[in-house]
Amino acid sequence: MRELTFMEAIREALREELKRDEKVYLLGEDIGKFGGCFGVTKGLWEEFSSERIMDTPISEAAIVGTSVGAAIMGWRPVPEVMFADFLTVCFDQLYNQAPKLKYMSNGEMKIPLTIRTACGAGIRAGAQHSQSPEALCGHCPGLKVVYPGTAYDAYGLLKAAIRDDDPVIFFEHKLLYFISGKEQLPDDEFTIPLGKANVKREGKDVTVVAYGLMLSRALGAAEKLQGDGISVEVVDPRTLSPLDKETIINSVKKTHRAVIVHEAPKTGGYGGELAAILTEEAFDYLDAPICRVAAPDIPIPFSPPMEDFYLPNEERIVQGVKKVLGT
Repeated sequence: MRELTFMEAIREALREELKRDEKVYLLGEDIGKFGGCFGVTKGLWEEFSSERIMDTPISEAAIVGTSVGAAIMGWRPVPEVMFADFLTVCFDQLYNQAPKLKYMSNGEMKIPLTIRTACGAGIRAGAQHSQSPEALCGHCPGLKVVYPGTAYDAYGLLKAAIRDDDPVIFFEHKLLYFISGKEQLPDDEFTIPLGKANVKREGKDVTVVAYGLMLSRALGAAEKLQGDGISVEVVDPRTLSPLDKETIINSVKKTHRAVIVHEAPKTGGYGGELAAILTEEAFDYLDAPICRVAAPDIPIPFSPPMEDFYLPNEERIVQGVKKVLGT
Protein backbone atom coordinates (compact mmCIF):
# COMPACT_ATOMS: atom_id res chain seq x y z
CA MET A 1 0.00 0.00 0.00
CA ARG A 2 1.05 3.63 -0.49
CA GLU A 3 -0.03 6.53 1.71
CA LEU A 4 -1.05 9.70 -0.11
CA THR A 5 -2.84 12.93 0.73
CA PHE A 6 -5.65 14.25 -1.47
CA MET A 7 -3.19 16.49 -3.34
CA GLU A 8 -0.59 13.76 -3.71
CA ALA A 9 -3.19 11.32 -5.05
CA ILE A 10 -4.17 13.76 -7.81
CA ARG A 11 -0.52 14.41 -8.69
CA GLU A 12 0.21 10.67 -8.81
CA ALA A 13 -2.81 10.03 -11.07
CA LEU A 14 -1.62 12.77 -13.43
CA ARG A 15 1.94 11.40 -13.45
CA GLU A 16 0.81 7.86 -14.23
CA GLU A 17 -1.50 8.97 -17.04
CA LEU A 18 1.24 11.13 -18.59
CA LYS A 19 3.52 8.08 -18.58
CA ARG A 20 0.83 5.74 -19.89
CA ASP A 21 -0.38 7.80 -22.84
CA GLU A 22 1.75 10.23 -24.84
CA LYS A 23 -1.43 11.98 -26.01
CA VAL A 24 -2.06 13.25 -22.47
CA TYR A 25 -0.72 16.69 -21.65
CA LEU A 26 -1.43 19.36 -19.02
CA LEU A 27 -1.90 23.09 -19.51
CA GLY A 28 -2.87 26.02 -17.33
CA GLU A 29 -1.70 29.11 -15.51
CA ASP A 30 1.52 28.58 -13.53
CA ILE A 31 1.24 24.78 -13.58
CA GLY A 32 4.77 24.32 -14.96
CA LYS A 33 7.95 25.20 -13.11
CA PHE A 34 5.96 26.94 -10.35
CA GLY A 35 3.96 23.75 -9.74
CA GLY A 36 0.48 25.29 -9.80
CA CYS A 37 -1.26 27.81 -7.57
CA PHE A 38 -1.77 25.15 -4.88
CA GLY A 39 1.27 23.00 -5.69
CA VAL A 40 -0.67 20.11 -7.22
CA THR A 41 1.51 19.79 -10.33
CA LYS A 42 4.80 20.32 -8.49
CA GLY A 43 7.61 18.29 -10.05
CA LEU A 44 5.76 17.30 -13.23
CA TRP A 45 7.36 20.04 -15.37
CA GLU A 46 10.83 18.77 -14.47
CA GLU A 47 9.83 15.17 -15.20
CA PHE A 48 7.92 15.65 -18.47
CA SER A 49 9.23 18.99 -19.86
CA SER A 50 7.34 22.05 -21.04
CA GLU A 51 6.02 20.15 -24.08
CA ARG A 52 3.74 18.08 -21.82
CA ILE A 53 3.26 20.53 -18.92
CA MET A 54 2.40 23.83 -20.57
CA ASP A 55 2.21 27.21 -18.88
CA THR A 56 -0.43 29.41 -20.51
CA PRO A 57 -1.43 33.06 -20.58
CA ILE A 58 -4.10 34.22 -18.14
CA SER A 59 -7.02 33.35 -20.38
CA GLU A 60 -9.41 30.57 -19.37
CA ALA A 61 -11.22 30.97 -22.71
CA ALA A 62 -7.95 30.21 -24.54
CA ILE A 63 -7.00 27.37 -22.17
CA VAL A 64 -10.28 25.51 -22.60
CA GLY A 65 -10.89 26.57 -26.21
CA THR A 66 -7.56 25.23 -27.47
CA SER A 67 -8.10 22.09 -25.40
CA VAL A 68 -11.42 21.43 -27.15
CA GLY A 69 -9.68 21.71 -30.51
CA ALA A 70 -6.85 19.44 -29.41
CA ALA A 71 -9.33 16.85 -28.12
CA ILE A 72 -11.10 16.84 -31.48
CA MET A 73 -7.72 16.08 -33.10
CA GLY A 74 -7.13 13.06 -30.87
CA TRP A 75 -5.14 14.48 -27.96
CA ARG A 76 -6.20 14.08 -24.33
CA PRO A 77 -5.67 17.52 -22.80
CA VAL A 78 -6.04 18.07 -19.06
CA PRO A 79 -6.41 21.84 -18.64
CA GLU A 80 -6.44 23.39 -15.19
CA VAL A 81 -8.77 26.29 -14.44
CA MET A 82 -7.10 27.68 -11.35
CA PHE A 83 -10.34 28.60 -9.53
CA ALA A 84 -13.73 27.11 -10.35
CA ASP A 85 -15.16 30.63 -10.24
CA PHE A 86 -13.25 31.31 -13.48
CA LEU A 87 -15.23 28.66 -15.34
CA THR A 88 -17.58 31.52 -16.13
CA VAL A 89 -14.80 33.12 -18.22
CA CYS A 90 -14.72 30.05 -20.51
CA PHE A 91 -18.40 29.21 -20.26
CA ASP A 92 -18.97 29.25 -24.02
CA GLN A 93 -16.22 26.68 -24.58
CA LEU A 94 -17.30 24.67 -21.53
CA TYR A 95 -21.07 24.82 -22.00
CA ASN A 96 -21.82 25.51 -25.66
CA GLN A 97 -18.96 23.77 -27.44
CA ALA A 98 -17.33 20.77 -25.77
CA PRO A 99 -20.50 18.96 -24.57
CA LYS A 100 -22.42 19.50 -27.83
CA LEU A 101 -19.96 18.36 -30.50
CA LYS A 102 -20.42 14.60 -30.11
CA TYR A 103 -24.19 15.00 -30.45
CA MET A 104 -23.97 17.47 -33.34
CA SER A 105 -21.56 15.19 -35.23
CA ASN A 106 -23.78 12.14 -34.78
CA GLY A 107 -21.13 10.55 -32.58
CA GLU A 108 -18.27 10.97 -35.05
CA MET A 109 -16.37 13.40 -32.80
CA LYS A 110 -14.79 12.34 -29.53
CA ILE A 111 -13.92 15.04 -26.99
CA PRO A 112 -11.53 13.37 -24.47
CA LEU A 113 -11.11 16.47 -22.35
CA THR A 114 -10.71 16.62 -18.56
CA ILE A 115 -10.91 20.06 -16.97
CA ARG A 116 -9.47 20.14 -13.44
CA THR A 117 -10.54 23.02 -11.23
CA ALA A 118 -10.18 23.99 -7.57
CA CYS A 119 -13.43 24.90 -5.87
CA GLY A 120 -14.90 25.63 -2.48
CA ALA A 121 -14.54 27.98 0.46
CA GLY A 122 -12.53 27.85 3.63
CA ILE A 123 -9.17 29.42 2.71
CA ARG A 124 -10.28 33.08 3.08
CA ALA A 125 -10.20 33.72 -0.68
CA GLY A 126 -13.32 35.90 -0.86
CA ALA A 127 -16.51 35.80 -2.89
CA GLN A 128 -14.90 35.53 -6.34
CA HIS A 129 -12.49 32.69 -5.54
CA SER A 130 -14.45 30.35 -3.25
CA GLN A 131 -17.54 29.05 -5.04
CA SER A 132 -18.74 25.54 -5.88
CA PRO A 133 -20.53 25.81 -9.24
CA GLU A 134 -21.15 22.09 -9.77
CA ALA A 135 -24.88 22.64 -10.28
CA LEU A 136 -24.18 24.92 -13.28
CA CYS A 137 -22.11 22.19 -14.89
CA GLY A 138 -24.51 19.41 -13.94
CA HIS A 139 -27.25 21.21 -15.85
CA CYS A 140 -25.40 20.71 -19.16
CA PRO A 141 -26.15 17.46 -21.05
CA GLY A 142 -22.99 15.93 -22.46
CA LEU A 143 -20.71 17.22 -19.70
CA LYS A 144 -19.67 14.74 -17.03
CA VAL A 145 -19.23 16.16 -13.53
CA VAL A 146 -16.96 14.55 -10.92
CA TYR A 147 -16.52 15.82 -7.34
CA PRO A 148 -14.45 13.48 -5.11
CA GLY A 149 -14.10 13.78 -1.36
CA THR A 150 -11.23 11.38 -0.59
CA ALA A 151 -7.72 10.76 -1.88
CA TYR A 152 -8.65 7.24 -2.95
CA ASP A 153 -11.59 8.46 -5.01
CA ALA A 154 -9.71 11.44 -6.44
CA TYR A 155 -6.99 9.14 -7.76
CA GLY A 156 -9.27 6.52 -9.29
CA LEU A 157 -11.81 8.95 -10.69
CA LEU A 158 -9.22 11.26 -12.25
CA LYS A 159 -7.58 8.38 -14.10
CA ALA A 160 -11.00 7.25 -15.35
CA ALA A 161 -11.87 10.81 -16.42
CA ILE A 162 -8.66 11.23 -18.43
CA ARG A 163 -9.33 7.94 -20.23
CA ASP A 164 -12.95 8.87 -20.95
CA ASP A 165 -13.87 9.97 -24.48
CA ASP A 166 -16.30 12.65 -23.29
CA PRO A 167 -15.63 16.05 -21.67
CA VAL A 168 -15.33 15.88 -17.88
CA ILE A 169 -15.22 18.68 -15.32
CA PHE A 170 -13.26 17.48 -12.28
CA PHE A 171 -13.87 19.48 -9.10
CA GLU A 172 -11.19 19.44 -6.38
CA HIS A 173 -12.07 21.16 -3.12
CA LYS A 174 -9.07 23.33 -2.35
CA LEU A 175 -9.42 22.87 1.42
CA LEU A 176 -8.89 19.12 0.96
CA TYR A 177 -5.45 19.89 -0.46
CA PHE A 178 -4.36 21.08 2.98
CA ILE A 179 -6.46 19.42 5.68
CA SER A 180 -6.85 15.85 4.47
CA GLY A 181 -4.57 13.30 6.04
CA LYS A 182 -2.86 10.46 4.26
CA GLU A 183 -4.95 7.57 2.98
CA GLN A 184 -3.85 4.11 1.97
CA LEU A 185 -4.04 3.37 -1.74
CA PRO A 186 -3.03 0.12 -3.44
CA ASP A 187 0.44 0.03 -4.96
CA ASP A 188 -1.05 -1.11 -8.25
CA GLU A 189 -2.91 1.50 -10.29
CA PHE A 190 -6.71 1.40 -10.43
CA THR A 191 -9.62 3.37 -11.81
CA ILE A 192 -13.09 4.05 -10.43
CA PRO A 193 -15.92 4.01 -12.99
CA LEU A 194 -17.63 7.36 -13.50
CA GLY A 195 -21.27 7.26 -12.45
CA LYS A 196 -20.87 4.90 -9.50
CA ALA A 197 -21.72 6.13 -5.99
CA ASN A 198 -20.20 4.68 -2.84
CA VAL A 199 -21.71 3.94 0.56
CA LYS A 200 -19.06 5.34 2.88
CA ARG A 201 -20.81 4.29 6.10
CA GLU A 202 -23.58 1.75 6.63
CA GLY A 203 -26.61 2.78 8.71
CA LYS A 204 -30.30 2.11 9.18
CA ASP A 205 -32.05 5.23 10.52
CA VAL A 206 -31.33 7.94 7.95
CA THR A 207 -29.40 8.44 4.70
CA VAL A 208 -27.05 11.42 4.40
CA VAL A 209 -25.92 12.19 0.84
CA ALA A 210 -22.76 14.32 0.69
CA TYR A 211 -19.78 14.91 -1.60
CA GLY A 212 -16.53 16.87 -1.71
CA LEU A 213 -15.54 18.53 1.56
CA MET A 214 -19.01 17.89 2.96
CA LEU A 215 -18.38 14.14 2.89
CA SER A 216 -15.90 14.31 5.78
CA ARG A 217 -18.26 16.57 7.71
CA ALA A 218 -21.14 14.18 7.12
CA LEU A 219 -19.03 11.29 8.39
CA GLY A 220 -18.06 13.35 11.44
CA ALA A 221 -21.72 14.12 12.14
CA ALA A 222 -22.60 10.43 11.74
CA GLU A 223 -19.98 9.55 14.35
CA LYS A 224 -21.44 12.06 16.80
CA LEU A 225 -24.98 10.81 16.17
CA GLN A 226 -23.87 7.25 16.82
CA GLY A 227 -23.29 8.32 20.41
CA ASP A 228 -26.97 9.30 20.58
CA GLY A 229 -28.03 5.90 19.29
CA ILE A 230 -28.76 7.16 15.76
CA SER A 231 -27.44 5.02 12.91
CA VAL A 232 -26.56 7.13 9.85
CA GLU A 233 -25.81 5.81 6.38
CA VAL A 234 -23.54 8.13 4.38
CA VAL A 235 -23.62 7.94 0.59
CA ASP A 236 -21.10 9.75 -1.61
CA PRO A 237 -22.31 10.20 -5.23
CA ARG A 238 -18.71 10.91 -6.32
CA THR A 239 -19.99 11.61 -9.84
CA LEU A 240 -22.88 14.05 -10.18
CA SER A 241 -23.28 13.46 -13.90
CA PRO A 242 -23.83 10.68 -14.71
CA LEU A 243 -25.52 10.13 -11.35
CA ASP A 244 -25.85 6.73 -9.71
CA LYS A 245 -29.49 7.09 -8.72
CA GLU A 246 -29.86 3.42 -7.88
CA THR A 247 -27.41 3.43 -4.96
CA ILE A 248 -28.93 6.58 -3.45
CA ILE A 249 -32.51 5.40 -3.88
CA ASN A 250 -31.77 1.95 -2.46
CA SER A 251 -30.22 3.54 0.61
CA VAL A 252 -33.30 5.70 1.19
CA LYS A 253 -35.56 2.70 0.69
CA LYS A 254 -33.68 1.10 3.57
CA THR A 255 -33.56 4.07 5.96
CA HIS A 256 -36.79 5.88 4.91
CA ARG A 257 -35.26 9.31 5.54
CA ALA A 258 -32.85 11.56 3.65
CA VAL A 259 -30.60 14.52 4.39
CA ILE A 260 -28.71 16.06 1.47
CA VAL A 261 -25.60 18.12 2.17
CA HIS A 262 -23.65 20.39 -0.16
CA GLU A 263 -21.52 23.49 0.23
CA ALA A 264 -23.07 25.60 -2.55
CA PRO A 265 -26.02 27.89 -1.81
CA LYS A 266 -29.28 26.07 -1.20
CA THR A 267 -31.37 27.70 -3.94
CA GLY A 268 -30.65 26.02 -7.25
CA GLY A 269 -28.03 23.76 -5.68
CA TYR A 270 -27.53 20.16 -6.73
CA GLY A 271 -29.35 19.03 -3.61
CA GLY A 272 -32.60 20.19 -5.19
CA GLU A 273 -32.09 17.74 -8.06
CA LEU A 274 -31.31 14.90 -5.67
CA ALA A 275 -34.40 15.73 -3.61
CA ALA A 276 -36.55 15.77 -6.76
CA ILE A 277 -35.25 12.36 -7.81
CA LEU A 278 -36.05 10.87 -4.40
CA THR A 279 -39.50 12.46 -4.44
CA GLU A 280 -40.26 11.10 -7.91
CA GLU A 281 -38.77 7.64 -7.51
CA ALA A 282 -38.82 6.81 -3.80
CA PHE A 283 -41.68 8.87 -2.37
CA ASP A 284 -43.57 5.87 -0.97
CA TYR A 285 -40.53 4.90 1.09
CA LEU A 286 -40.07 8.30 2.75
CA ASP A 287 -41.30 8.63 6.35
CA ALA A 288 -40.34 12.32 6.63
CA PRO A 289 -39.72 15.30 4.34
CA ILE A 290 -36.26 15.47 2.78
CA CYS A 291 -33.93 17.94 4.48
CA ARG A 292 -31.27 19.96 2.65
CA VAL A 293 -28.25 21.30 4.52
CA ALA A 294 -26.48 23.91 2.42
CA ALA A 295 -24.93 27.37 2.46
CA PRO A 296 -27.13 30.48 2.66
CA ASP A 297 -27.99 32.37 -0.51
CA ILE A 298 -25.33 35.06 -0.13
CA PRO A 299 -21.88 35.71 -1.62
CA ILE A 300 -19.14 33.94 0.31
CA PRO A 301 -17.74 36.25 3.02
CA PHE A 302 -14.02 37.04 3.30
CA SER A 303 -14.13 37.58 7.08
CA PRO A 304 -12.93 34.30 8.70
CA PRO A 305 -15.71 34.13 11.35
CA MET A 306 -18.36 34.92 8.73
CA GLU A 307 -16.95 32.39 6.27
CA ASP A 308 -16.94 29.71 8.97
CA PHE A 309 -20.55 30.56 9.75
CA TYR A 310 -21.40 30.40 6.04
CA LEU A 311 -20.08 26.88 5.53
CA PRO A 312 -22.24 23.89 6.53
CA ASN A 313 -20.65 22.09 9.46
CA GLU A 314 -21.13 18.92 11.48
CA GLU A 315 -23.54 20.55 13.91
CA ARG A 316 -25.88 21.69 11.14
CA ILE A 317 -25.83 18.19 9.66
CA VAL A 318 -26.63 16.76 13.09
CA GLN A 319 -29.55 19.17 13.35
CA GLY A 320 -30.78 18.14 9.89
CA VAL A 321 -30.70 14.46 10.83
CA LYS A 322 -32.57 15.08 14.09
CA LYS A 323 -35.13 17.16 12.19
CA VAL A 324 -36.06 14.31 9.83
CA LEU A 325 -36.11 11.90 12.76
CA GLY A 326 -38.40 14.23 14.73
CA THR A 327 -36.08 14.29 17.74
